Amino acid sequence: MVSVSPRIVRKRTAAGPSSGNSSEPTEPKRSKKKEATKPDLRQSTQGGVLLAFGQGDVGQLGLGEDVMEKMRPAVIPGYQDIVAIAAGGMHNVCLRETGEILTFGCNDEGALGRDTSVDGSETKPAAVDLPGKVIQVTAGDSHSAALLEDGRVFAWGSFRDSHGSMGLTPNGMERVPIEMLPNKKVLKIASGADHLVLLSEHGQIYTCGCAEQGQLGRIPPRGATRNTRHGLDPLLLPQLVPFSIKKKLHFNEVWTGTYCTFVKEQITGDIYVFGLNNYYQIGLKDPVTQFRPQVAKTFGGRTWRHISSGQHHTIALDDSGQVFVMGRKEYGRLGLGSDCSDAEKLTLVPSLSSCVDVAAGSAQSFAVTNSGELYAWGMGTSGQLGTGQEEDEEEPVLVKGKQLEGKKIIRVAGGGQHTIALALTS
Repeated sequence: MVSVSPRIVRKRTAAGPSSGNSSEPTEPKRSKKKEATKPDLRQSTQGGVLLAFGQGDVGQLGLGEDVMEKMRPAVIPGYQDIVAIAAGGMHNVCLRETGEILTFGCNDEGALGRDTSVDGSETKPAAVDLPGKVIQVTAGDSHSAALLEDGRVFAWGSFRDSHGSMGLTPNGMERVPIEMLPNKKVLKIASGADHLVLLSEHGQIYTCGCAEQGQLGRIPPRGATRNTRHGLDPLLLPQLVPFSIKKKLHFNEVWTGTYCTFVKEQITGDIYVFGLNNYYQIGLKDPVTQFRPQVAKTFGGRTWRHISSGQHHTIALDDSGQVFVMGRKEYGRLGLGSDCSDAEKLTLVPSLSSCVDVAAGSAQSFAVTNSGELYAWGMGTSGQLGTGQEEDEEEPVLVKGKQLEGKKIIRVAGGGQHTIALALTS
C-alpha cells in the first residue's frame, strides 16, 4: 500500500455537519411544451480511451493490483469505446458506446455494483449488469448511479454521514443496482460525495442521501441526522425539493459538489444552490450551511456549461470557454496564484481560455481546452495532478506525458486522490 499524506482526507471516513422532515410536495403534472430542454449528460459522440493517474492503492487506476500509483497519465488498456466517465472517492464508472458500463476501484461498500470476490478483480474494469442501455453515469464516495435511456435510474453502494455508513436505501447497503425512483422519468442525475440528485422530465428536483451539510435542500438542520423519530426513510428515499410556491420554477440542469447542489432554472437561467458554504463555495454571501435552495447571484449574467465542486471550492465553465473559480484558496486549488485570497464570488482564471470541460477533485482543479490539452492545479500530494511531481500547483499547469502523445483530451473527472480522463486518438 502506498502511504497517504496526512493532508488528504481518506474517502472512507464519515462526512460532517447536521437536517426532520415535513410532508413532501407531490410533483405537478405539466404540459409537454413545458418539459425541460435536454440537459448536458457529458457524453461524447465518439468513443475514446481512458487514462488514469494518481494513487491506486485500492485499484482506482484500473491498471491491475500491482500498480499503486501513476505520476503521469497512463492508458487503461483494452477499451477504445468510452464515451463518458465519472470518478468517485476511490472508484470510477465509465460508459461505453454500447450503453454498457464498467467499474473499478474500492468495493468495500458496494460502489462497483458487481461481484469482486476474485482477488484483484476490483482493480481492472469490468461490466455491471443493468436492465437497459445507459446514457449517463455518476459516482460518489461510496455509491454509483446510472441513468437508462428510458428514464429509469439505478444506483448501488452506500451513502455515509458523520456516524458512518447510512446504507443506500432503508434496506441498507446495495451491492447490485436497484431502481431509485420508480414510475418517474429522469433526464439527468448528479452525485455528491454522499447524496444523489435527480432531475425529472417535468423539471423537478429529487434528492436522497446525507443531509448534514444541507445538500438535499429539503431537510431542516434538526432533521439532518439519522437520530430523529423519522429515521432514515426521509433521507434515503428520493423526495421532491420544495421551491418557492409563488414562482412556477422549471429546472433543466443539475450539478453537484462534494457537499452541495446546483440547479438551473430554465426560464431565468438562475442558479439555485444549497449545501455547505463555509468557504463561499456555493456562492452565497453568508458563509453558513444552506439547507434550503437560494439563488446564487454570482452566477448571474452568464450561461453555464458545467459546474463542479470539491470539498471547499467550485469551478465553473461558461459558454464562451472561460473558467471561473470560488471558495478556499489553500493548496492552490483556485489557480489564482500564491498571493490570492479565498474567493467569495466567481473569479476568472485569467491563464485559461477556449475550454471545453472543467472538473474539481477534493482539493484539485482541472480544465480541458478545445485543442485537447489538460491543465491541472491544486493539491498534488498523491500525484493526482498528473504533472510527474507530488507538489501543489498554485496556477494551471499543462499535463504532459508519453501516453498523451497523439491523443486529444475531451473530458476529465477528479476523485479523492486520483484522476481519470477521456481522450480521442488521432
